[in-house]
Amino acid sequence: MKLLTFSTLFPNAEKPNHGIFVETRLRYLLASGKVQSRVVAPVPWFPSAHPRFGRYAGYAKVPAVESRAGIEVQHPRYVLPPKVGMTLAPFLLAQSVKPTVRRIIDAGYDFDLIDAHYFYPDGVAAVMLGRHFNKPVVITARGTDINLIPQYPLPRTQILWAGRRAQGMITVCNALKEEIVGLGIDADRITPLRNGVDLQRFQPVDRATVRAALGMTGFTLLSVGLLEPRKAHDLIIAALPALPDTRLMIAGSGPERARLEALAQQLNVSGRVRFLGALPQTELRNYYGAADAMVLASSREGWANVLLESMACGTPVVASNVWGTPEVVAAPAAGILMAERTPQGVADAVRKLRENYPAHEATRSYAEKFSWDDTTAGQIALFDKILGEFRP
Repeated sequence: MKLLTFSTLFPNAEKPNHGIFVETRLRYLLASGKVQSRVVAPVPWFPSAHPRFGRYAGYAKVPAVESRAGIEVQHPRYVLPPKVGMTLAPFLLAQSVKPTVRRIIDAGYDFDLIDAHYFYPDGVAAVMLGRHFNKPVVITARGTDINLIPQYPLPRTQILWAGRRAQGMITVCNALKEEIVGLGIDADRITPLRNGVDLQRFQPVDRATVRAALGMTGFTLLSVGLLEPRKAHDLIIAALPALPDTRLMIAGSGPERARLEALAQQLNVSGRVRFLGALPQTELRNYYGAADAMVLASSREGWANVLLESMACGTPVVASNVWGTPEVVAAPAAGILMAERTPQGVADAVRKLRENYPAHEATRSYAEKFSWDDTTAGQIALFDKILGEFRP
Protein backbone atom coordinates (compact mmCIF):
# COMPACT_ATOMS: atom_id res chain seq x y z
CA MET A 1 0.00 0.00 0.00
CA LYS A 2 1.44 3.37 -1.03
CA LEU A 3 0.60 6.42 1.07
CA LEU A 4 1.19 10.12 0.65
CA THR A 5 1.50 11.49 4.17
CA PHE A 6 0.46 15.14 4.14
CA SER A 7 0.73 17.59 7.03
CA THR A 8 2.21 20.91 8.08
CA LEU A 9 2.74 19.16 11.44
CA PHE A 10 5.95 17.26 10.74
CA PRO A 11 9.50 17.66 12.07
CA ASN A 12 12.21 19.28 10.01
CA ALA A 13 15.89 20.08 10.37
CA GLU A 14 15.11 23.47 11.93
CA LYS A 15 12.25 22.30 14.19
CA PRO A 16 13.02 18.66 15.02
CA ASN A 17 10.23 18.39 17.64
CA HIS A 18 7.50 20.00 15.51
CA GLY A 19 4.72 17.45 15.03
CA ILE A 20 7.02 14.62 16.07
CA PHE A 21 3.96 12.56 17.06
CA VAL A 22 2.98 12.41 13.35
CA GLU A 23 6.44 11.18 12.40
CA THR A 24 6.45 8.63 15.23
CA ARG A 25 3.11 7.14 14.18
CA LEU A 26 4.35 6.93 10.61
CA ARG A 27 7.62 5.24 11.63
CA TYR A 28 5.71 2.46 13.37
CA LEU A 29 3.32 2.14 10.43
CA LEU A 30 6.23 1.74 8.00
CA ALA A 31 7.90 -0.77 10.31
CA SER A 32 4.94 -3.10 9.72
CA GLY A 33 6.33 -3.75 6.23
CA LYS A 34 2.84 -3.38 4.77
CA VAL A 35 3.03 0.30 3.86
CA GLN A 36 5.24 2.71 1.93
CA SER A 37 5.01 6.48 2.23
CA ARG A 38 6.33 9.73 0.85
CA VAL A 39 5.88 12.76 3.07
CA VAL A 40 4.81 16.21 1.89
CA ALA A 41 5.17 18.58 4.84
CA PRO A 42 4.66 22.16 3.65
CA VAL A 43 6.12 25.13 5.52
CA PRO A 44 5.07 28.78 5.27
CA TRP A 45 7.05 30.78 2.76
CA PHE A 46 9.26 33.38 4.39
CA PRO A 47 11.60 35.70 2.47
CA SER A 48 14.74 35.53 4.56
CA ALA A 49 16.56 33.74 7.35
CA HIS A 50 17.87 37.07 8.68
CA PRO A 51 17.90 37.15 12.52
CA ARG A 52 15.76 40.29 12.55
CA PHE A 53 12.79 38.10 11.64
CA GLY A 54 13.14 36.19 14.92
CA ARG A 55 11.53 32.76 15.14
CA TYR A 56 9.99 33.15 11.67
CA ALA A 57 13.45 33.17 10.11
CA GLY A 58 13.62 29.43 10.75
CA TYR A 59 11.04 28.78 8.02
CA ALA A 60 13.46 30.08 5.38
CA LYS A 61 16.13 27.63 6.60
CA VAL A 62 14.02 24.47 6.24
CA PRO A 63 15.46 22.37 3.39
CA ALA A 64 13.29 21.68 0.36
CA VAL A 65 13.93 17.95 0.70
CA GLU A 66 15.38 15.91 3.54
CA SER A 67 15.52 12.36 4.83
CA ARG A 68 14.40 11.59 8.37
CA ALA A 69 14.76 8.07 9.79
CA GLY A 70 14.92 6.77 6.22
CA ILE A 71 11.72 8.62 5.21
CA GLU A 72 11.86 11.04 2.29
CA VAL A 73 10.27 14.36 3.29
CA GLN A 74 9.53 17.25 0.94
CA HIS A 75 8.88 20.74 2.26
CA PRO A 76 7.17 22.84 -0.43
CA ARG A 77 6.44 26.44 0.49
CA TYR A 78 2.99 27.96 0.72
CA VAL A 79 2.04 31.60 1.14
CA LEU A 80 0.17 32.55 4.31
CA PRO A 81 -0.83 36.24 4.10
CA PRO A 82 -1.23 38.18 7.37
CA LYS A 83 -4.78 38.64 8.71
CA VAL A 84 -6.55 36.72 5.92
CA GLY A 85 -4.23 33.72 6.07
CA MET A 86 -6.44 31.57 8.29
CA THR A 87 -9.41 31.92 5.93
CA LEU A 88 -7.49 31.21 2.72
CA ALA A 89 -5.01 28.70 4.14
CA PRO A 90 -6.62 25.46 2.82
CA PHE A 91 -6.88 26.77 -0.74
CA LEU A 92 -3.38 28.29 -0.73
CA LEU A 93 -1.95 25.13 0.80
CA ALA A 94 -3.56 22.87 -1.82
CA GLN A 95 -2.56 25.08 -4.75
CA SER A 96 1.03 25.39 -3.52
CA VAL A 97 1.66 21.65 -3.20
CA LYS A 98 -0.05 20.45 -6.39
CA PRO A 99 3.19 20.71 -8.42
CA THR A 100 5.07 18.74 -5.75
CA VAL A 101 2.46 15.99 -5.69
CA ARG A 102 2.40 15.86 -9.50
CA ARG A 103 6.19 15.43 -9.59
CA ILE A 104 5.98 12.58 -7.05
CA ILE A 105 3.45 10.76 -9.25
CA ASP A 106 5.39 11.44 -12.46
CA ALA A 107 8.56 10.08 -10.82
CA GLY A 108 6.84 6.71 -10.45
CA TYR A 109 5.29 6.87 -7.00
CA ASP A 110 1.60 6.75 -7.89
CA PHE A 111 0.27 6.56 -4.33
CA ASP A 112 -2.99 4.89 -3.33
CA LEU A 113 -4.25 7.18 -0.55
CA ILE A 114 -3.60 10.55 1.10
CA ASP A 115 -2.97 10.22 4.84
CA ALA A 116 -3.57 13.76 6.17
CA HIS A 117 -2.96 14.99 9.69
CA TYR A 118 -4.71 17.95 11.38
CA PHE A 119 -8.13 18.92 10.09
CA TYR A 120 -7.59 22.59 9.34
CA PRO A 121 -6.09 23.70 7.07
CA ASP A 122 -4.32 20.41 6.28
CA GLY A 123 -7.33 18.08 6.08
CA VAL A 124 -9.37 20.53 4.02
CA ALA A 125 -6.44 21.01 1.62
CA ALA A 126 -5.97 17.23 1.45
CA VAL A 127 -9.56 16.71 0.31
CA MET A 128 -9.02 19.34 -2.40
CA LEU A 129 -5.90 17.43 -3.48
CA GLY A 130 -7.74 14.12 -3.36
CA ARG A 131 -10.44 15.43 -5.65
CA HIS A 132 -7.83 16.87 -8.03
CA PHE A 133 -5.69 13.70 -8.22
CA ASN A 134 -8.59 11.26 -7.84
CA LYS A 135 -7.29 9.70 -4.61
CA PRO A 136 -9.08 8.74 -1.39
CA VAL A 137 -8.30 10.79 1.73
CA VAL A 138 -8.14 9.93 5.42
CA ILE A 139 -7.87 12.83 7.88
CA THR A 140 -6.58 12.45 11.44
CA ALA A 141 -7.97 14.97 13.95
CA ARG A 142 -5.52 15.75 16.73
CA GLY A 143 -6.93 18.36 19.11
CA THR A 144 -7.05 22.10 18.52
CA ASP A 145 -8.19 21.49 14.94
CA ILE A 146 -11.48 20.23 16.42
CA ASN A 147 -11.74 21.61 19.95
CA LEU A 148 -10.95 25.23 19.00
CA ILE A 149 -10.86 26.08 15.28
CA PRO A 150 -14.54 25.20 14.55
CA GLN A 151 -15.50 28.12 16.81
CA TYR A 152 -14.71 30.31 13.77
CA PRO A 153 -17.61 30.17 11.26
CA LEU A 154 -15.74 29.89 7.95
CA PRO A 155 -13.18 27.30 9.10
CA ARG A 156 -16.06 25.34 10.67
CA THR A 157 -17.87 25.30 7.31
CA GLN A 158 -14.71 24.11 5.55
CA ILE A 159 -14.06 21.41 8.17
CA LEU A 160 -17.60 20.08 7.66
CA TRP A 161 -17.12 20.18 3.89
CA ALA A 162 -13.92 18.15 4.17
CA GLY A 163 -15.29 15.74 6.77
CA ARG A 164 -18.26 14.86 4.58
CA ARG A 165 -16.04 14.25 1.54
CA ALA A 166 -13.08 12.45 3.09
CA GLN A 167 -13.24 8.69 2.73
CA GLY A 168 -12.35 8.23 6.39
CA MET A 169 -11.46 10.06 9.60
CA ILE A 170 -9.30 9.10 12.57
CA THR A 171 -9.34 10.72 15.99
CA VAL A 172 -6.63 10.28 18.63
CA CYS A 173 -9.22 9.93 21.41
CA ASN A 174 -12.92 9.22 21.86
CA ALA A 175 -13.59 12.75 23.09
CA LEU A 176 -12.58 14.19 19.70
CA LYS A 177 -14.83 11.72 17.89
CA GLU A 178 -17.77 12.88 20.00
CA GLU A 179 -16.93 16.50 19.19
CA ILE A 180 -16.81 15.83 15.44
CA VAL A 181 -20.15 14.03 15.64
CA GLY A 182 -21.49 17.10 17.44
CA LEU A 183 -20.41 19.21 14.47
CA GLY A 184 -22.63 17.12 12.22
CA ILE A 185 -20.44 14.29 10.87
CA ASP A 186 -21.68 10.66 10.77
CA ALA A 187 -20.14 8.70 13.67
CA ASP A 188 -19.77 5.57 11.53
CA ARG A 189 -17.17 7.34 9.40
CA ILE A 190 -14.89 8.16 12.35
CA THR A 191 -12.37 5.70 13.83
CA PRO A 192 -10.69 6.48 17.18
CA LEU A 193 -7.07 5.26 17.16
CA ARG A 194 -5.16 6.57 20.14
CA ASN A 195 -1.50 7.51 19.96
CA GLY A 196 1.01 5.11 21.42
CA VAL A 197 4.35 5.75 23.06
CA ASP A 198 7.83 4.84 21.87
CA LEU A 199 8.73 2.35 24.61
CA GLN A 200 12.27 1.97 23.29
CA ARG A 201 13.06 5.69 23.33
CA PHE A 202 11.32 6.42 26.64
CA GLN A 203 12.57 4.06 29.35
CA PRO A 204 13.38 4.37 33.06
CA VAL A 205 16.82 5.70 33.96
CA ASP A 206 19.08 5.31 36.98
CA ARG A 207 17.20 7.97 38.91
CA ALA A 208 19.83 8.78 41.55
CA THR A 209 22.63 9.12 39.00
CA VAL A 210 20.62 11.20 36.55
CA ARG A 211 19.14 13.43 39.26
CA ALA A 212 22.67 14.22 40.46
CA ALA A 213 23.83 14.95 36.91
CA LEU A 214 20.86 17.26 36.25
CA GLY A 215 21.09 19.05 39.59
CA MET A 216 17.68 17.86 40.83
CA THR A 217 17.17 18.16 44.57
CA GLY A 218 14.00 17.73 46.61
CA PHE A 219 10.59 16.85 45.19
CA THR A 220 10.76 18.01 41.56
CA LEU A 221 7.96 18.60 39.07
CA LEU A 222 8.51 18.70 35.32
CA SER A 223 6.29 20.64 32.91
CA VAL A 224 6.79 20.03 29.18
CA GLY A 225 5.35 22.00 26.27
CA LEU A 226 5.41 25.22 24.30
CA LEU A 227 5.51 28.33 26.45
CA GLU A 228 2.10 29.55 25.35
CA PRO A 229 -1.16 30.29 27.20
CA ARG A 230 -2.85 26.99 26.27
CA LYS A 231 -0.19 24.96 28.08
CA ALA A 232 -0.82 26.95 31.30
CA HIS A 233 2.66 26.70 32.80
CA ASP A 234 1.63 29.75 34.83
CA LEU A 235 -0.84 27.67 36.87
CA ILE A 236 1.97 25.36 37.95
CA ILE A 237 4.26 28.25 38.89
CA ALA A 238 1.39 29.84 40.84
CA ALA A 239 0.90 26.58 42.76
CA LEU A 240 4.44 26.63 44.16
CA PRO A 241 3.74 28.97 47.13
CA ALA A 242 1.37 26.24 48.40
CA LEU A 243 4.08 23.60 47.81
CA PRO A 244 7.03 25.06 49.72
CA ASP A 245 9.30 22.00 49.41
CA THR A 246 8.70 21.53 45.68
CA ARG A 247 10.82 22.54 42.70
CA LEU A 248 9.75 22.95 39.07
CA MET A 249 11.57 22.45 35.79
CA ILE A 250 9.95 23.70 32.57
CA ALA A 251 11.03 22.23 29.22
CA GLY A 252 9.94 24.22 26.20
CA SER A 253 10.35 27.49 24.36
CA GLY A 254 7.88 30.11 23.23
CA PRO A 255 6.53 33.65 23.56
CA GLU A 256 5.42 33.30 27.21
CA ARG A 257 8.87 32.84 28.72
CA ALA A 258 9.40 36.43 29.88
CA ARG A 259 5.92 36.55 31.45
CA LEU A 260 6.46 33.23 33.22
CA GLU A 261 9.84 34.34 34.55
CA ALA A 262 8.25 37.57 35.82
CA LEU A 263 5.48 35.59 37.53
CA ALA A 264 8.02 33.40 39.32
CA GLN A 265 9.81 36.54 40.53
CA GLN A 266 6.55 38.14 41.65
CA LEU A 267 5.59 35.05 43.68
CA ASN A 268 9.10 34.75 45.16
CA VAL A 269 9.56 31.24 43.77
CA SER A 270 12.11 31.97 41.02
CA GLY A 271 14.77 30.13 43.02
CA ARG A 272 12.69 26.97 42.70
CA VAL A 273 11.89 27.28 38.97
CA ARG A 274 14.32 26.35 36.21
CA PHE A 275 13.64 27.03 32.52
CA LEU A 276 15.33 24.39 30.38
CA GLY A 277 14.43 25.65 26.91
CA ALA A 278 13.41 23.26 24.14
CA LEU A 279 14.95 19.80 24.55
CA PRO A 280 15.36 16.96 22.04
CA GLN A 281 13.57 13.78 23.02
CA THR A 282 16.86 12.05 23.74
CA GLU A 283 17.54 14.58 26.52
CA LEU A 284 13.92 14.83 27.61
CA ARG A 285 13.94 11.16 28.56
CA ASN A 286 16.44 11.90 31.36
CA TYR A 287 14.30 14.70 32.78
CA TYR A 288 11.17 12.55 32.64
CA GLY A 289 12.98 9.71 34.38
CA ALA A 290 14.55 11.86 37.07
CA ALA A 291 11.54 14.02 37.99
CA ASP A 292 9.11 12.99 40.72
CA ALA A 293 6.05 13.95 38.68
CA MET A 294 5.21 15.46 35.31
CA VAL A 295 2.51 18.14 35.39
CA LEU A 296 0.30 19.09 32.44
CA ALA A 297 -2.16 21.90 33.13
CA SER A 298 -3.35 22.50 29.54
CA SER A 299 -6.74 23.96 28.76
CA ARG A 300 -7.07 21.80 25.61
CA GLU A 301 -5.45 18.53 24.57
CA GLY A 302 -6.45 15.87 22.09
CA TRP A 303 -4.10 13.13 23.20
CA ALA A 304 -1.12 14.51 25.12
CA ASN A 305 1.92 12.42 24.18
CA VAL A 306 3.99 13.91 27.00
CA LEU A 307 1.84 12.06 29.54
CA LEU A 308 2.67 8.63 28.16
CA GLU A 309 6.30 9.59 27.59
CA SER A 310 6.64 10.43 31.27
CA MET A 311 4.86 7.25 32.37
CA ALA A 312 7.05 5.14 30.08
CA CYS A 313 10.02 6.53 32.02
CA GLY A 314 8.33 5.42 35.25
CA THR A 315 7.21 8.89 36.36
CA PRO A 316 3.53 9.49 37.26
CA VAL A 317 1.65 12.57 36.11
CA VAL A 318 -0.65 15.28 37.38
CA ALA A 319 -2.94 16.47 34.59
CA SER A 320 -5.92 18.68 33.88
CA ASN A 321 -9.16 16.80 33.27
CA VAL A 322 -9.71 17.90 29.65
CA TRP A 323 -10.63 16.19 26.36
CA GLY A 324 -8.68 12.95 25.84
CA THR A 325 -6.56 13.21 28.99
CA PRO A 326 -8.91 11.09 31.18
CA GLU A 327 -8.45 8.34 28.58
CA VAL A 328 -4.69 8.48 29.20
CA VAL A 329 -4.66 8.94 32.99
CA ALA A 330 -7.06 6.14 33.85
CA ALA A 331 -5.48 4.31 36.79
CA PRO A 332 -3.69 5.20 40.06
CA ALA A 333 -0.39 3.94 38.59
CA ALA A 334 -0.66 6.61 35.87
CA GLY A 335 -1.12 9.55 38.22
CA ILE A 336 -3.81 12.06 39.20
CA LEU A 337 -6.34 14.24 37.39
CA MET A 338 -6.83 17.73 38.81
CA ALA A 339 -10.21 18.48 40.34
CA GLU A 340 -9.94 22.01 38.91
CA ARG A 341 -7.61 23.92 36.58
CA THR A 342 -6.38 26.48 39.10
CA PRO A 343 -3.16 26.93 41.09
CA GLN A 344 -4.97 25.43 44.08
CA GLY A 345 -6.13 22.54 41.92
CA VAL A 346 -2.53 21.86 40.86
CA ALA A 347 -1.29 22.01 44.46
CA ASP A 348 -4.06 19.74 45.75
CA ALA A 349 -3.41 17.15 43.02
CA VAL A 350 0.33 17.15 43.68
CA ARG A 351 -0.27 16.59 47.39
CA LYS A 352 -2.77 13.82 46.63
CA LEU A 353 -0.24 12.10 44.36
CA ARG A 354 2.44 12.28 47.03
CA GLU A 355 0.11 10.73 49.61
CA ASN A 356 -0.43 7.67 47.39
CA TYR A 357 2.68 7.71 45.24
CA PRO A 358 2.78 4.73 42.84
CA ALA A 359 5.82 2.53 42.37
CA HIS A 360 7.85 3.61 39.34
CA GLU A 361 7.68 0.04 38.05
CA ALA A 362 3.87 0.16 38.17
CA THR A 363 3.82 3.40 36.20
CA ARG A 364 6.09 1.95 33.53
CA SER A 365 3.96 -1.20 33.39
CA TYR A 366 0.84 0.94 32.84
CA ALA A 367 2.52 2.77 29.93
CA GLU A 368 3.48 -0.52 28.30
CA LYS A 369 -0.21 -1.09 27.51
CA PHE A 370 0.04 1.82 25.05
CA SER A 371 2.36 0.38 22.42
CA TRP A 372 1.84 1.40 18.79
CA ASP A 373 0.84 -2.11 17.69
CA ASP A 374 -2.94 -1.67 17.95
CA THR A 375 -2.81 1.76 16.30
CA THR A 376 -0.75 0.45 13.41
CA ALA A 377 -3.11 -2.50 12.89
CA GLY A 378 -6.11 -0.15 13.03
CA GLN A 379 -4.67 2.16 10.38
CA ILE A 380 -3.85 -0.69 8.01
CA ALA A 381 -7.35 -2.18 8.41
CA LEU A 382 -8.99 1.20 7.77
CA PHE A 383 -6.83 2.00 4.74
CA ASP A 384 -7.46 -1.48 3.30
CA LYS A 385 -11.22 -1.06 3.73
CA ILE A 386 -11.22 2.35 2.06
CA LEU A 387 -9.10 1.19 -0.87
CA GLY A 388 -11.41 -1.79 -1.35
CA GLU A 389 -14.44 0.49 -1.53
CA PHE A 390 -13.02 3.50 -3.38
CA ARG A 391 -14.21 4.00 -6.93
CA PRO A 392 -12.27 6.74 -8.77
